[in-house]
Amino acid sequence: MLSGLSAAGSWLSYPPCASVVLVVAGFVVSLRFRRTGRLIAIAALAWSLLWSVPVASDWLRGTLESRHPVVAAQELPRADAIVVLGGATSYRWMQRERVDPWQMESSRLAAAARAWLSGRAPVVILSGGNGGREGSEAARMRTAILRLGVPEHVIVLEEHSRNTEDNARNSARVARSIGLQRVLLVTSSLHMPRALRLFRNTGLDVIPVPVPERALRRTWRDRWLPSPSALWRSGRAIKEYTALLMLALQDHAK
Repeated sequence: MLSGLSAAGSWLSYPPCASVVLVVAGFVVSLRFRRTGRLIAIAALAWSLLWSVPVASDWLRGTLESRHPVVAAQELPRADAIVVLGGATSYRWMQRERVDPWQMESSRLAAAARAWLSGRAPVVILSGGNGGREGSEAARMRTAILRLGVPEHVIVLEEHSRNTEDNARNSARVARSIGLQRVLLVTSSLHMPRALRLFRNTGLDVIPVPVPERALRRTWRDRWLPSPSALWRSGRAIKEYTALLMLALQDHAK
């Protein structure tokens, strides 16, 4: 039952999807209670409009991202391994002639490379499945992180995960199979609260290495004009809150 609720919650986390459901509900209610139905429909449209405003979207995301502040690679504690969770469908920076991990603030792989280059851990575990013609996500991550100065002999692939829960379970198994217990966990600041909870549930000693996903807001229009990008960013934050709620319900049911 909880898995079904989780799937429904993930779908409804995108504001327009929730708005569609509410509009339909409003229409049904209006057949008998016209005023109430209209109010529901107005609230549905307002929901999507609110989260399409960049300042509102940034605030919502900030309530999650601020839980784990970004720490410079040189200031991280030492660990047995660096675990990097997949999350990018492509690495456009790979097409550049030169890449510098110290100049790539929003890249998970660059954050992992900086930690390794700073001597924070000797092993890098790349976690991500969903293999296709181009191979698993972990394999694509390996190709990319090699460009950032991490040598192949320190890289371990975990290629069977399809979601964050899999990432945690499978990465813990890989880590323990080679005698590792303390890990630096690299994922986005937005994703970190949920990922950290799942990884710590495996019994690993986990240190968060959050990676920011900043949006530039230079002008008034950038901050206040509704946009599809802000709506998408809001949806990701709502999805994380929904997933955290599902985790809390699962823990309570145990």
